[in-house]
Amino acid sequence: VQLQASGGGLVQPGGSLRLSCAVSGFSFDDYAIGWFRQAPGKEREGVTCISSRSSSTWYADSVKGRSTISGDNAKNTVYLQMDGLKPEDTAVYYCAASPHVAVPMWRGVMGRPQMYEYWGRGTLVTVSS
Repeated sequence: VQLQASGGGLVQPGGSLRLSCAVSGFSFDDYAIGWFRQAPGKEREGVTCISSRSSSTWYADSVKGRSTISGDNAKNTVYLQMDGLKPEDTAVYYCAASPHVAVPMWRGVMGRPQMYEYWGRGTLVTVSS
């Protein structure tokens, strides 16, 4: 199982970025894919998650309404579209795979790093003028 995040970069406040997570070695039906971020000196926090099995998503309050997670099964890729970026969105972003595909998203537990089994290398997002 491998995951590789890409698409990070420097963007001005209010701008947009689309991050990609290329996955291999498993089926989207068998794992939920989540995005996490970690800013310097802070703990890793959940951003969003998608489960193809349950056709559901979860978003952290900090990004709700500004971000959209989606998956392309044909390309084995999960995307995170982020709009209205703020300086506080600056962090290294990671994607991860969780076997807990049937957990109800409304519970919010899919934002917890311990729910995930596999992690990819991160991509840096810097929001600054």
